[in-house]
Amino acid sequence: MPEGPEIRRAADRIEKQIGGKVLDDAWFAFPELSRQASTFIGVKVSSVDTWGKAMLIRFADQRVLYSHNQLYGVWKLHAEDKPPNTSRSLRVRLVAEGRAASLYSASDISLWDESTLARHPFLARLGPDLLSQHVNDDDVKQRLLMPAFMRRSLGALLLDQGLVAGLGNYLRSEILFFSQLHPKQRPCDLTDEQLRVLSSHIVEITRTAYRTAGVTNQAAWIEQAIAAGEPRRQWRFSVFERAGLSCHRCGNVIERMMVGSRRLYWCRQCQPAL
Repeated sequence: MPEGPEIRRAADRIEKQIGGKVLDDAWFAFPELSRQASTFIGVKVSSVDTWGKAMLIRFADQRVLYSHNQLYGVWKLHAEDKPPNTSRSLRVRLVAEGRAASLYSASDISLWDESTLARHPFLARLGPDLLSQHVNDDDVKQRLLMPAFMRRSLGALLLDQGLVAGLGNYLRSEILFFSQLHPKQRPCDLTDEQLRVLSSHIVEITRTAYRTAGVTNQAAWIEQAIAAGEPRRQWRFSVFERAGLSCHRCGNVIERMMVGSRRLYWCRQCQPAL
């Protein structure tokens, strides 16, 4: 499943395609939305943003189109008269000035008024978004110490969208590795300095992944990995997808474990258990 940085980059592309433009056409697959399709013609797309892994297309009339890609959804951008050649099922198509944004295969799509969006059953459970909202290191540190989160293991907590929205599997492994923390440690176990480092990495690694299209590794380590013949799916990360390879920091063998039914990669030397 795409994580917050990938969804934010997709939102940027959609905004470039149709943002600030008036819709000439709109099409929806689901009946509850298709009945309203004609009401979008002549309405401007105000902005396209995200909240975690959800896409929010905002219109000038205060309506918001919510969508969540889940495992299979994907947005494709194309000329109005040249739809993509795909076997995927079309769910949404928005057209403005000859350019189209089409959503395929997603099933979680709904229309909301701006004033009621906060009551969306998924969005209402989310923590702040690190890429679309104003969130700093201190904000994250305070959330880590909230009673709902402070006694939970970091391996599980960093996938909880209620802490901060948008973190996912590769970000979890990368954050813990750079913070030199074991997945079983809890916020309440950490020193103030460890909390500061963890909070900083949660923010910065997520924003780095957004800026670099998913590359979270350090430049020197990337160069070393490429020289060793590692493919992009490995060299783009410091630890994720690198089980059995040497740790960039200490040379120990990277290991893989399952936490919350998801893969987590770590270095036993750099991230010792307490």
